[in-house]
Amino acid sequence: MLHENLSVNERGHLCIAGRDTVELAEKYGTPLMVMDESRVRRNMRIYNNAMKKYFGEKSFPLFASKSFSCKYIYRIAKEEKMGIDLVSSGELYTALQEDFDVSRAFLHGNNKTDFDINYAMDSGVGYFVVDNLTELDRIDSVACEKGITQKIILRLTPGIDPHTHAAIVTGRVDSKFGIAIETGQADYAVEYTLKKKNVRLCGFHCHIGSQIFDIKTFCDAAEIMIKYISHVKSKFGYGVEVLNLGGGFGVKYIESQPELDYEEFIRLISQFIHNEVERSGIAMPTVVMEPGRSIVADSTLTLYTVGGTKEIPGFKNYVSVDGGMPDNPRYALYQSDYTVCLASNMNKKADFECTVAGRCCESGDLLQENVIIPKPERGDILSVLVTGAYNYSMASNYNRIPRPCVVGIADGKDFTVIRRETFEDLIKNDV
Repeated sequence: MLHENLSVNERGHLCIAGRDTVELAEKYGTPLMVMDESRVRRNMRIYNNAMKKYFGEKSFPLFASKSFSCKYIYRIAKEEKMGIDLVSSGELYTALQEDFDVSRAFLHGNNKTDFDINYAMDSGVGYFVVDNLTELDRIDSVACEKGITQKIILRLTPGIDPHTHAAIVTGRVDSKFGIAIETGQADYAVEYTLKKKNVRLCGFHCHIGSQIFDIKTFCDAAEIMIKYISHVKSKFGYGVEVLNLGGGFGVKYIESQPELDYEEFIRLISQFIHNEVERSGIAMPTVVMEPGRSIVADSTLTLYTVGGTKEIPGFKNYVSVDGGMPDNPRYALYQSDYTVCLASNMNKKADFECTVAGRCCESGDLLQENVIIPKPERGDILSVLVTGAYNYSMASNYNRIPRPCVVGIADGKDFTVIRRETFEDLIKNDV
């Protein structure tokens, strides 16, 4: 199977964490997202243990909330002693409902509103990741009003293209995020920040993109950032304490992709950084990383009920399901690769090539094309694997379709994590 938490039982049904997905679909209905809690905890522990082992006790991972934000995930992150990165007041509010210690939170965003800034400071968010100088001015002003000194790190763009999908590249000079190093703007931003009285520059952040399998890309970014820290020390006489390398480790969605050894990646990056730090003659910074996809993606699958098939001789075949782009817009947006299985009949010969289509009144509402599965019948259960990251987070109510239920599996037991939306939920804000 694609990942070790998946299996097939004696009935020929797909299982996750040992539980029969067809039985879960019958119990909770579809579309249904099923999350293996033990897989989430396993992934968090890999990062936590590896970062402390190779970077030192002060270093720690931040769970990237945007990948999957709900009370349940913050509960797990809290128990596993993760930090978190946040990109909105909504994510912050959700974390606070679980009494998460947000002094271990980093607030991102390229357009923090006045509300965001005030709410985050009042809540005690540890670090603001500053995207631009207009924002910096406002943070400094609000901190002055509140009589505090706010810790910040500057988001810099190292000018690296990791050769992933253009929509998820974030480290190029022309990115909407951050301040470019190579244009000289970063130097100006550092000098400008050091003159502020109500913020303290603690370090630098970079994020080069997502779904990256090449470790050289991360090492290239780390080299640029270490050299820049050294440059700032030399030019301004100021040493920063924190280096946040962002996230972006790739996840195996299909068989042709590798399954990364995240601990080994961290070890190799650490070795590279230690060598660069020694060569540069600066103090070793506290290294922070922001895994999101690689924490939750492979913990989850989505189940659908097949409505029917449509064969167009000489052209293509369609399999229609009761979900689609409202619960997983990533294929429509990015043409993202996914593995599709006929969960209710895994032992049947896969010889039917088809496009899996969603139920929306939208020609682009597709989940995957050129899929080869057994020919399904109406009522069969179809599964899309590795849907824990950026699926529910990006879900919508397009066509007034309620968002799906999310179920967790822990110690062999199933439980509701996020209830299925109702029609009443769809109109609760209508006036």
